[in-house]
Amino acid sequence: MAKPAAIPERESDIQAAIRDYLGWHGWFCWKIHQSLGSYKGVSDLVAVKAGKVLFIEVKTSTGRLGVHQQAFRDELTRHGGTYIVARSIEDVEQALKALQQGVG
Repeated sequence: MAKPAAIPERESDIQAAIRDYLGWHGWFCWKIHQSLGSYKGVSDLVAVKAGKVLFIEVKTSTGRLGVHQQAFRDELTRHGGTYIVARSIEDVEQALKALQQGVG
């Protein structure tokens, strides 16, 4: 018997699930659309709650940060920002726990 075909993993589906999850937990979250004049490599999502700001780059299980995304992450964290690469809601849950504990 043949294996069932794997369901394609789409970054857009992961982003939507993360936005929904954050909204259900009281976070104001929006997607950043890369366009002319945007900072190269800017994260996909930004979430804010109670003065805490989280920049989220969404990737599939095999996705990797590009050069500009790495530069954005490094510059943001150098200035005290919180940045994560999220491949699932679970990654976001872990980041939120770390923020609540004052880590990151």
